[in-house]
Order: sequence, then C-alpha cells, then structure tokens
Amino acid sequence: MSSCPDAPCKLELTGITKWFKVDGVPLKALEDVRLHARAGEFVSIIGPSGCGKSTLFNIICGLLEPDEGQVLLDGQVASRRAGLVGYMPQKDLLLPWRSVLDNVILGPELRGEDLRESRREARELLPLFGLEGFADAYPAVLSGGMKQRAALLRTFLTHREVLLLDEPFGALDALTRMELQEWLLGVWERFRKTILFVTHDVDEAVFLSDRVYVLTPRPGRVRTVIPVPLPRPRARSIIASPEFAALRYQLLEALALR
Repeated sequence: MSSCPDAPCKLELTGITKWFKVDGVPLKALEDVRLHARAGEFVSIIGPSGCGKSTLFNIICGLLEPDEGQVLLDGQVASRRAGLVGYMPQKDLLLPWRSVLDNVILGPELRGEDLRESRREARELLPLFGLEGFADAYPAVLSGGMKQRAALLRTFLTHREVLLLDEPFGALDALTRMELQEWLLGVWERFRKTILFVTHDVDEAVFLSDRVYVLTPRPGRVRTVIPVPLPRPRARSIIASPEFAALRYQLLEALALR
C-alpha cells in the first residue's frame, strides 16, 4: 500500500537504496530515499554533484533496479517499469540523420503505433514547442534551445503521465534558460503531466516547482523537503518577491549543510 497522504499519488519511492562496485570496492550511491509526486505536480530534486540524482531517475524508469526499496506508480508496486514513464536525459540525444519530425515521433514508432496519426499529432504540437517551420529540418541547424524543445516534445509524445526531466536546461546560456523555464511552465500548465525535475539551479527549482527535495552528498538521502507555495501561473517578476527570496535562502541553507 502507498503511504502517500494525498491521493491520487502518481509516483512514490519507498526506501530506495543503491550500491555499485567501483574497482571492486562497494560504493553506496543512494540510501533510503523516500519521495512522492501527486498527479499534476511539478516536483524538483536538487543536490550536489554525485549525490545520485541521475541514478534515481535510472531506477524510476527501469534502467536500474534498487538494492532495497520499491517504486510505486498509481499506488501499485511497479516491478517492470521500462516504458511506463517518459524520460528526458541531460543531452537531447536527437538522431542527426532524422528530421525534427522523425525524431519527435521516435517513441510511438518504436512501440509500433500508427505513424500517420503520430506525425499529425506532432505537427499540431510543433508551434507550441517553438518548432513551427522546422518539421523537415535536421538537428544540425537547430539552436541549443530548439534541440531541447524537440527533445521535450519527443518526451511528451510518449503519452506517459509521469515525465522525468534530468537537467534539461543545464547546458544552455542564462537568457535561453530563463526563456525555456517560462515556456516549460506554460506547457506543463496546459497538459498537467506529473513532472519530476532534476536541477543544480536553486532559482530554477523555486521558480518551477510545487515542492523541492534536497539530497545530501553521496550516499544521496533526502535531507529536507521544501514546499513552494508561490501562486500560479508564475511570471518571471516573481523572482524579485520577498517570498521567492526566502525560499531561495531555505534551499541554499539546506544545500550548505554537511
């Protein structure tokens, strides 16, 4: 049974612990990680480099198995998780020999779905994702921000209710990053997917999230959970508010603890 206090709970991790062997020496990457995301929530995870954030995502999407603990989807233990959630890694991983349109429908194509319908849906969404007029373009001609938009559209077209976004804006310049943060909030507010978002950026975590989980240095454990009660929809101007500054300070204090 799920311990999530407020139904419906789309995703829950209970006591996730993961070990690796490095040069024959056991290394604990994660220890007793417990978190949850309710339907339609935007939840961020922040922590120092090497604390196991990407490992956690690999466990959630089924690329790795935990040594202890369980992953629950819709309150049920998900022992076979491959394909049950959408996952966007740090790099866009667009295939250079495929057009934008053929890149974004890769998920439906691999699942054997109707490609005519998938292309129709993708073409309809291209303007929302800032890619109008680029359906037949190849990744080499796209800017960094456009590549990330294409990768995110590919993730949305998996039609999964839970989306894992692993530092999708980490490699972008500051102005493009701010633009895409606001754009992502607009897309999320339209579709209301449950999003679990990894970031190293405190301001990004506060601006986007309903709640932020702070992980400790390795082995990654949940140090604290900080609710973000800022009103939605959010405009960029909110970063100048005292409430935003107080939440930012809380996160920085939590990250500074050893």
